[in-house]
Amino acid sequence: MRWKSGLVFAVILGASVPAIAQETPSKTPDQLAPEIDALFAKFQAEQHVPGVVYGVVKDGKLAYVKGLGVQNITDKRAVTPDSLFRIASMTKAFTALSILKLRDDGKLRLDDLAEQYVPEMKRWTYPTKDSPRIRVRDLLQHVGGFVTDDPWGDRQQVLPQEDFTRMIAAGVPFSRVPQSSHEYSNFGYALLGRIVANASGMAYADYVQKTILTPLGMTSSGFDAPKAPKARYALGYRWENERWTAEPEMVDGAFNAMGGLQVSANDYAKWVAFLLAAWPARDDADTGPVKRATVREIAQGLNFAAVVNRTGASGADACKLSSAYGMGWRVAQDCDLGLTLAHGGGYPGYGSHVMLMPDHGVGVFALSNRTYAGPSGPAWDTAVAMDKAGLLETRAVPVSPAVADAYAAARAAYAAGDLGPLQGKLAMNFLLDRSADNWKSEFAKLKAEVGACPTDEPLAPTRAMSAAFRLNCEKGKLDGVLLLAPTTPATIQALRFRVVPPEAR
Repeated sequence: MRWKSGLVFAVILGASVPAIAQETPSKTPDQLAPEIDALFAKFQAEQHVPGVVYGVVKDGKLAYVKGLGVQNITDKRAVTPDSLFRIASMTKAFTALSILKLRDDGKLRLDDLAEQYVPEMKRWTYPTKDSPRIRVRDLLQHVGGFVTDDPWGDRQQVLPQEDFTRMIAAGVPFSRVPQSSHEYSNFGYALLGRIVANASGMAYADYVQKTILTPLGMTSSGFDAPKAPKARYALGYRWENERWTAEPEMVDGAFNAMGGLQVSANDYAKWVAFLLAAWPARDDADTGPVKRATVREIAQGLNFAAVVNRTGASGADACKLSSAYGMGWRVAQDCDLGLTLAHGGGYPGYGSHVMLMPDHGVGVFALSNRTYAGPSGPAWDTAVAMDKAGLLETRAVPVSPAVADAYAAARAAYAAGDLGPLQGKLAMNFLLDRSADNWKSEFAKLKAEVGACPTDEPLAPTRAMSAAFRLNCEKGKLDGVLLLAPTTPATIQALRFRVVPPEAR
């Protein structure tokens, strides 16, 4: 037996008590490779994709990568980890982090009005007289009130900057009042590109190159895709009338901030590794191009949440996810995979997907060269396969001294049959919520059922101020949870015990 990675919790008497999962035999990444390859080969065949490359980033490095198919159907040059694909809306994550970096550097604030940096917005007519004016953060999280603009926005990639300026000055029809609901907007992220340029004093593409791509060693990545080396260029195709047709190659333009970046798998893995390295928070030197705390901020989903199925083959049977849009990422808590950050990319000639599992230090991504052929299914199925294979190791939460001390006293109280060992360690609410005599009766009842509990499982802290635990008793097992109060010194505000049913042991 083992504690389940990313603890599974059952709510018992208002307290979270850990459930136990069966140990699964672990495989190595190489042993799992045939299963991963089969997932993407199936995707490539069913979606009529000329070429696809996919990778798994684990523990800060590209642990597995493979290319299938061809970069183009003319010379049939094979896809490799160095082949160059446009990643479409996965570019938005670079834009979001650029905005946050500018915030860190004091060049803007997220609650600033967007019109402060894009003056053409000042004369806009809003849908109602009480509409709030659009802030920078509203654009980041797609709550600016604009209409969903796939596929129109995808074709604006080539729009010259001066034409975009005239478009902004002409105003925009609103789909809804700003800040009232989430509605995905490429136009909104194009505005963020303009904000990056005006706040930084340099072109958006130059800022991303200088601030993110170059420091991370992403030397093959950039925004002027048609000028990329042809020997490595994955040409984008549309599948129509049972054949492939090449899509127009779009030059860098005013909508580049919403979807214009081109990368190789080897380059993109560096980006994924950099993001994952922001977790967990720690005292190490912060040497990245953007602070770890700032990277973790992208996972703060806005409160317009939706209940969704997990992507992929397991979606119908897996637990439902509550998904919200963070900053350039869709953020959800998965009962098996933990915290997930994901985003797709659909574009004329390309489809892509990335998903991060920060609790495990693992990311999966895939890039393809067929219009809107997003490989989200096989990417998520790869993550689920890794979980089943025991390859998603939960990063341990350290046991804080306060929790360790309180837990030792709680065990002593159970052994003594009263709250004596907890004297001086209880928060002021504890005995108001349940009397000492009631606790004495509860201990007696539990001991009558399971007896003394001489040993325990390793403590499972959930944070620095709380932990779940399991006691091994003479006639069974006890699960419990311990929650400390925000006092100095720390005191116990809640303690719960539950007898584990025989079938759950």
